[in-house]
Amino acid sequence: MKITAAFALVLVTGLASSLVLAQVPKSKSAEGAKVYFIEPRDGATVEQEFTVKFGLSGMGVAPAGADFENTGHHHLLVDGATADMNAPIPADATHIHFGRGQTEAKVKLPPGQHTLQLLLGDKNHIPHDKPVMSEKISVTVK
Repeated sequence: MKITAAFALVLVTGLASSLVLAQVPKSKSAEGAKVYFIEPRDGATVEQEFTVKFGLSGMGVAPAGADFENTGHHHLLVDGATADMNAPIPADATHIHFGRGQTEAKVKLPPGQHTLQLLLGDKNHIPHDKPVMSEKISVTVK
C-alpha cells in the first residue's frame, strides 16, 4: 500500500492533536449543577434579534481561561448542533461562545423554527466531566 506525503502529514497531525487533547484534563462539574434558559421560554415567538438569558445553578460563571473550581462559561448550540464532550467546543454559527462570562446576550437568527441548547464549557472550552447541558428549547423567529 502506497502512502502519499500529504496523507502521512494528515495522519501525523491528527495523531498529534489527539495526544495534545488527551493531555488536557477535564474539569469536574459540581454535583447537581444545572444550566437552563431564563429567556426565551420553550415555544416562544421572538424577533430576528432577541435576548437570551442563561441560568446556572450549583456552579459559578467565569471567563474562558479562568481556572476556578466549579465554574465555566456558556455556549449556545443552535439548530441541533452537537459537541464532542472530550474536545473544545467549536466556534461557528451553530456553536456560539460566551467566553467573557456573559449571562445574557443578543442573538440574531433568520426567520423560522430553531432549537437552542446551552452547554457549559470549562476554562479551555471543553465540556465538564459530567457535562452541564440544558434541555433543548424551540423558538419561532418572526
